[in-house]
Amino acid sequence: MSGRRSFVIVGGGASGVLLAAQLLKSDDPALRVTVVERSDGFGHGLAYSSTLDEHLLNVGARGMSAFPDEPDHFWRWLRKHGLADDSETPFFAPRRLYGDYLRKIIVGMAEREPVRLRLLHGLATSLSPTASGVEVQLANGTSLIAHAAILAAGHDTEPASEFSFAVKPGSNADAPLPPDAPVLILGTGLSMVDAWLALRHRGHRGPVIALSRRGLLPAPHRAGKPLRLDSADVPLGTDLSYFVDWFRDLVRAHQKAGGDWRDVVDGIRPFNQRIWQSWPAGARRRFLEHTKAWWDIHRHRMAPQIHSRLSAALESGELKLLAGRLHEARQTPDGFVAQVQLRHQPTIERITVARIYDCTGIVKDVASGSIAIVRSLTERGLARVDPLRIGLDVTVNCAVVDAAGAASDKIYAIGPLTRGTFFEIDAVPDIRVQAAHLAARLTGTAT
Repeated sequence: MSGRRSFVIVGGGASGVLLAAQLLKSDDPALRVTVVERSDGFGHGLAYSSTLDEHLLNVGARGMSAFPDEPDHFWRWLRKHGLADDSETPFFAPRRLYGDYLRKIIVGMAEREPVRLRLLHGLATSLSPTASGVEVQLANGTSLIAHAAILAAGHDTEPASEFSFAVKPGSNADAPLPPDAPVLILGTGLSMVDAWLALRHRGHRGPVIALSRRGLLPAPHRAGKPLRLDSADVPLGTDLSYFVDWFRDLVRAHQKAGGDWRDVVDGIRPFNQRIWQSWPAGARRRFLEHTKAWWDIHRHRMAPQIHSRLSAALESGELKLLAGRLHEARQTPDGFVAQVQLRHQPTIERITVARIYDCTGIVKDVASGSIAIVRSLTERGLARVDPLRIGLDVTVNCAVVDAAGAASDKIYAIGPLTRGTFFEIDAVPDIRVQAAHLAARLTGTAT
């Protein structure tokens, strides 16, 4: 591993920037890192490309440093540029500012290290192992040679295949609507919140219905103190039902003592990946099917001021949450007639809307998604989806596993693509730790 000195990172969003920053911590003068990003800007990616000030980070600024060993780095950057002060704590920064922050990091490194770091705009379409490393092909015909490649492509941007008629917020198909047009949003999580905020920002004032299986809205953040837990306190490897009962009992006991349930959720966070990895495939599947929706609204919370706006909209009827599933959507000259099977109800409700938005979250199968290089790898058997089909199959060391079950020593993945193995790997506080560990392994400095 120590003989490897050149790396291609496919993806210049948050995951790619965090990994490049960690790799460049090596003092090896022969190190070479190339970051390939298909969009115009490095650092922004899908998560931080919004230009709306209403689209806020879902984690306070003090928890969003790019570097695990410098926890106040982002906060200091905000203060240095006059974008925040100590009177506003916790401060939930606009996501566009975080994208600017990551861009400053990667561009600044490229300016200081023009030999060791190269930034390329382009679409990586294929990746092939060679005798001495890898070759990455770009859509423009460019070929990149390196010792290893790391997939940091982030989230897929295409709607789930069963909702091909739906529009992704912010996509080219998201054209202006008549201001009073009724809208249906599939999903009631944080992506739905973003879509609703964007509609209101554009002057839309028509009714919005948000539909999910349980019709649950993410909870707001509140100031608190994470419960201190030791690894011996956490029942790793137990049956899912036992673990859920243990967790609920812990929450009840903490609340009875005057605490907030958020303290328990935040206290268990350092163990989330180990908990996930300790479960067999069947337990993970049952968690995704039956428990994840409840976990998500407590774990992935929103800024208090945004929650207040959503609550007011629900009270006024501007926004309506429905629990159920979309049975069918029939297109009409004016939009769609959606047939909705409400939860625990035998009847079908018909809803007429001008547009349907897909905010259901992650693509269900990355092998058939919109990330060209991932499709290419899976089609050729150089990679495979994980058993739950929520990401690529990777080892705990981020090595990509091929169709025969062999872990590559030349192809790795980081960030959301690795959720099948790590589960909690969408947020910067988790990705930055993963990036540090992988960089140390790739540069031969892991202890």
